[in-house]
Amino acid sequence: MKVYPEIVSLENEELTNDPTQSFNGQITVISDLKKVDEAVAYLSKCSVIGFDTETRPTFTKNHKNTVALLQLSDEKRAFLFRLKLIGLPTSLVQILTNEAICKVGVAVHDDIKALQEIRVFTPKNFIDLQAIAKSLHIEAMGLRKLTPIALGFKISKRQQLSNWENIFLSKAQRLYAATDAWVSLRIYQELQPYTTL
Repeated sequence: MKVYPEIVSLENEELTNDPTQSFNGQITVISDLKKVDEAVAYLSKCSVIGFDTETRPTFTKNHKNTVALLQLSDEKRAFLFRLKLIGLPTSLVQILTNEAICKVGVAVHDDIKALQEIRVFTPKNFIDLQAIAKSLHIEAMGLRKLTPIALGFKISKRQQLSNWENIFLSKAQRLYAATDAWVSLRIYQELQPYTTL
């Protein structure tokens, strides 16, 4: 474990020295409302979960796509909810509004705002890793740079600009999406003991 009292910064070339890791647990894609309740039942038993969303990129000025994917993960299982197909059902919203479940991610305000465009809800117990990093004087704010600082490995961002509205998500997309949520949880677990947030 590194010590974080000083400002930590990583340049792009430094990242190449770290090994790449990804989520190696069970990934479940939820594209049918019938499968939502099973996922929610599992997540409801978690005290802390990783949180992220993906949106199809747009290359047209003044056009913004709605969020396509919501990822929630613990250490063993990652659930990818295809919101373009299932919307934001009540049982899933109950996870996002449950004070007993801590949801951890990067730039969570933006993700929450995007989700609220689908359905209005009051988010509860969300923690932004950027706030934790700032409190520890870590300059890196994105997952790509926070991961090697906190965990000693890097993650691939190759699928970031892929089409998240594809009829079928590729294996690479599924792994990327699951990894982003999982690694948010892992960073929180590593850094949280060092912060008062």
